[in-house]
Amino acid sequence: MNLLSSHRILSACVTAGIGLAAAALLPAAQAATPAELLSGYTAQAGAPASPARGQQFFTSRHGHEWSCSSCHGNVPTQAGKHASTGKAIQAMAPAFNPERFTDAAKAEKWFRRNCNDVLGRECSAAEKADVLSWLLTLKP
Repeated sequence: MNLLSSHRILSACVTAGIGLAAAALLPAAQAATPAELLSGYTAQAGAPASPARGQQFFTSRHGHEWSCSSCHGNVPTQAGKHASTGKAIQAMAPAFNPERFTDAAKAEKWFRRNCNDVLGRECSAAEKADVLSWLLTLKP
């Protein structure tokens, strides 16, 4: 086998690997509803989401200064306020803010940013699924 053939095989394997990785993320990437986004996170986590774990996660400090509830409130059904900037934050629970969790890219952006503030790292798919599953239980 010559160098050009080896390069083509390697390129095909990398392309296939990227395709498989993208397919694994497809449910979350194409989410149009909070339930579809939850389904994607649950699939990525490989385990069922737990609303009880989600509530505990949301209201706990994880070795850092803030919890999710520091800005969003213990029960995020009303507007919150950023702990340091004072900026208003719309209700997190989808039943109280129908725009929440309808844009996968936006949800990922805010999970990434807020998890880094609260945890000092990105949230896992299981943590996202748990929190979202709890938020979906909150009804008017």
